[in-house]
Amino acid sequence: MSSLREGYRAAVFGGSGGIGAALVAELAGDPRCASVHAGARGALAGHGKVTPFRFDLMDEAAIAAAAEAIGAVDLVIVATGLLHGENHRPEKTWRALDPAAMARAFAVNATGPALIAKHMLARLQPGGKAVFAALSARVGSIGDNRLGGWHAYRASKAALNMLVANFAIELARSHKGAVCVALHPGTVDTGLSKPFQGGVAADRLFTAESSAAHLLAVLDRLTPAQSGRLFAWDGAEIPF
Repeated sequence: MSSLREGYRAAVFGGSGGIGAALVAELAGDPRCASVHAGARGALAGHGKVTPFRFDLMDEAAIAAAAEAIGAVDLVIVATGLLHGENHRPEKTWRALDPAAMARAFAVNATGPALIAKHMLARLQPGGKAVFAALSARVGSIGDNRLGGWHAYRASKAALNMLVANFAIELARSHKGAVCVALHPGTVDTGLSKPFQGGVAADRLFTAESSAAHLLAVLDRLTPAQSGRLFAWDGAEIPF
C-alpha cells in the first residue's frame, strides 16, 4: 500500500475467513505496514506484526471494545459476509423467501459492517490518505442485475452499498483524504462460494491470496474522488 503513509496501521474485521486471512497475510508482508489487527469470533494466533482480537458482528459492545483497543488506523477492511448457512441457501424464487434467513443475511451483510463503521470511521488517521473498505458483491448491484434470485443476499449487499455511499459523504466532511468504498472480490475459492463454482471459468476462480492482492492493489490506486462507490477486483467500477 504505497499510497498510505510509511508505518501505516491496518485492521481487518473477519481475519479468519479465506479472503480475510489472505488480506492479513498480505498486509503483514508489506514492509510499509507497521501493524495489522486481525479480528474474528474465535481465537486467532498473533505473530510478528499481527495482533489478534475478538469481535462478534451481532454484538455492538464487542465491536466498540475492539475499536477502542485498536485505536487510530490508516486502513480498515471489513471482510465478513454470509451467502448460505446450515438452513439457508440462496433463493431461486420469491417462493423460497424466509424471514429468519433474510434477517440473518441483513444482520451479517449490512448491519454488522455498519456497526464496525460506526466505531472505526472516526479512528481513521486525519490528514493523508485513509481507507475504509467493505467486501460487497457484484450481485448486490441493482443496475447490474440481469438474473434475479438470491434475494436475501442481493438485497443485503445492496443495503451495504448504500451504507458505504452514505458513510463516504459524511466521512469527507472531516477526513478530506479518506476513501470509503465497497469491493467485489470476484469468485474466490472459499467455503462461501464452494457450492456455486460449477459455471465459473478457471481463469475467473481466484485463490484467496490472489484476490487479496487484487483488492489491495485497487485500494492503493483509489482516490478520495472515487469514494462512496463499488469497485471490482480489477478496479472496474460497478454501478450501484
